[in-house]
Amino acid sequence: MKTPLFLVLAASAGLALLGLAPCPALAAEVTAGLKPIPAAELEKIRAALPPKASAMPLRPRKLLLFVHNVGYGGHPSAEYANHAFTLMGEKTGAFQAVVSRDPEVFRRESLKQFDAVFINNCVGNLFTDPELRQNLVEFVTGGGGLLGVHGTTVAFTQWPGAVEDWPEFGYMIGARGANHRESTEHVFIKLDDPGHPVNATFGGQGWDFRDEFFRVGEPYSRRRVRVLFSIDTEKTDLKQGRAFGQLERADNDFALAWLRSYGRGRTFYCTIAHNPYVFWDARMLRFYLDAIQFALGDLPAPTTASAWLTPAVRAQEKLGWRLGIEAYTFHRVSFFETVDRAAKLGLPFVGGLSFQKVSADIPKNFEPSLSDDELRAIRLKLADAGVRLLTFYHQEIPGDEAGCRQVFEFGRKLGIETFMTEPKVESLDVIERFANEYGINVALHNHDEKASPHYWSPDAVLKVCAGRGPRIGAAADVGYWMRAGIDPVAGIRKLGHRLITLQMHDLNELSPQGSDVPWGTGKGRSEEIFREIHRLGLQPTMIGLEYSKDFDNNLEAVAQCAEYFNQLTRKLAP
Repeated sequence: MKTPLFLVLAASAGLALLGLAPCPALAAEVTAGLKPIPAAELEKIRAALPPKASAMPLRPRKLLLFVHNVGYGGHPSAEYANHAFTLMGEKTGAFQAVVSRDPEVFRRESLKQFDAVFINNCVGNLFTDPELRQNLVEFVTGGGGLLGVHGTTVAFTQWPGAVEDWPEFGYMIGARGANHRESTEHVFIKLDDPGHPVNATFGGQGWDFRDEFFRVGEPYSRRRVRVLFSIDTEKTDLKQGRAFGQLERADNDFALAWLRSYGRGRTFYCTIAHNPYVFWDARMLRFYLDAIQFALGDLPAPTTASAWLTPAVRAQEKLGWRLGIEAYTFHRVSFFETVDRAAKLGLPFVGGLSFQKVSADIPKNFEPSLSDDELRAIRLKLADAGVRLLTFYHQEIPGDEAGCRQVFEFGRKLGIETFMTEPKVESLDVIERFANEYGINVALHNHDEKASPHYWSPDAVLKVCAGRGPRIGAAADVGYWMRAGIDPVAGIRKLGHRLITLQMHDLNELSPQGSDVPWGTGKGRSEEIFREIHRLGLQPTMIGLEYSKDFDNNLEAVAQCAEYFNQLTRKLAP
């Protein structure tokens, strides 16, 4: 049986790290993986490589460079990219690159070795096996990186014609389409987000460049992706040269590079990759290195989509805070309606709830027993709305192996960062093991002392968390704290970094009968709570906006809470 090429390349790289030369057979297959390019141009690439990485890798990283085309001859520049990124990883130590042209690399066990996947300028229906496609989705939603350049916007389409064959890939990568002008079109480029870490190489200044620039279409939207740079339509001659396909957009928005979060994963795309010389342009190589480090998880960078970026949201990004709707606020309607309401309120984050119905088309509770098709519909709803599911309340995560794994697989498929739950204390050992395996936090939720005897107070949570790792902590419902006579500011201070996520309330009175009022108008010391979180440097998974009153008519009160938070965070942000 022939050894898969991606394993051969990995083995060869491993020998090199040990200071050993690969055997001739391995060397021959490596040469087949990295197809030769002219020596003079290879030297140009070497000369243009960044001297070092922008971020120190948190651990040794591995990047899959996947090259494959169906119904299309391929872009010659893809081989230059393979060489550039392989050499870049070697020189900077930021990652080890592995080249593969074999779809079998997308088997689940194979993908586990990688931190990010680079779909390198691939055109056509690369593979149709549903299992491989599901593996790639779960790799991303579970926290992996996905990058694409140029032709990747028509990957997983039937070519020629770019007939859609996998809509979810379009949402993950951020757009579809490949219409363009000449391959050396002269374009002036403006930075849409000058201070973004991935844009650092440009020094806050736009520039001009020649390449083949795609004009993309749906599902591209600034409500779904964070645009890094785009065509400066005031400076660029938009009629130069021949047109290949429909190029006009009613909004005149021609984004060229962007990124986004998809579940817990990080995705990136840039159209500038048609010509080989892109990969010996020092500025573009630095840009691509920073993008790769972002996708690998080493370069922290905000991903909130451009259309959501009010001054308040930018302030919250500086604080590391994300305001989102807790589904219980709207639990009398479906989860899909909750997503729509969050978007209407200008909030790009939500928490899920296991006893809420999913939608009119999926009239079931939002539970781990949902099918893969139903979970896909949920992901697509979130992606279409530009809203992320950060937390999920599952009342009691089971302590048996099979039941616990089902819950965490559910979390992986939806990209959930934190489960809120009230499990049996004796189940915590098993739950913590799965939390570590899947990289998903478990926040112990409190009701009152009768309903949550082991988690009702900060002291109770700290007791069960003693000796446990950082993935186990508190989902602090400060409304129940206040009704029980617990000072919420002191409670936050006591929990410290055991505070994983927050369910925020303000109450009209500090008693068991206290009911919700808009933040900052009651007795709950809202500003002091947020100032204490800020003082401690805490960044909860979500600042959960939970309003447990007037469920059929609470939208105005919820909007008041959001506006209060927006005004306060603008004062708190550095």
